[in-house]
Amino acid sequence: MALTDHHDVFIGSTGDGWTFVVLNRPLRNAARILTGAGFTAREHQGRTLYLLPPETAEDAHERAGVAAYGLMAHTQDLVDLAWTTHHPSTDGAEREATIRFHDGTVTATALTDRAGDVLTQHGFTPTETTGEYTLAAGPGAADAVNAVVRAEAHLYTHGVRVHVDLGIATTQDIPPAPSRPGAAPSPPPTTPVQRRSR
Repeated sequence: MALTDHHDVFIGSTGDGWTFVVLNRPLRNAARILTGAGFTAREHQGRTLYLLPPETAEDAHERAGVAAYGLMAHTQDLVDLAWTTHHPSTDGAEREATIRFHDGTVTATALTDRAGDVLTQHGFTPTETTGEYTLAAGPGAADAVNAVVRAEAHLYTHGVRVHVDLGIATTQDIPPAPSRPGAAPSPPPTTPVQRRSR
């Protein structure tokens, strides 16, 4: 399964600045909530995506916030790793950390010691290159996403500007819906059903 498939709601950004929402289970009024916040629904490889085109960080922040708030009335299993929705007050700040998903691995770059310290607290280990880190390769995609969510939140509590690159360049690169195995037919009963007589 792709990194977008492990939570009820996944909010992310493409490299070219689109904000997207993936719903991994039906949520009551989700389409109305998302379109009401300005997202456009689009069918994409077996799933419906909700998209915001590239716009100012302030607009994306507000629209995604309205959508997330509405969706959280129906689920708490929501992940937001969209760099496009960062609060506008962080626009001018230089990034101290960048976290990247690429081909099943997660790496990070820290420009300051405080960013590096936070990354190591969340399972990133330093590489031989100064300021470069990697997330241990054993956990699955869900564990990796959760580690990144925790690290990003922790970095922000320290005032560290961080950018998360999901490795999704354009909306066309958003992973397709996971294949759902068909229901196997139930086998016939091995013993005849006995009926009671009155």
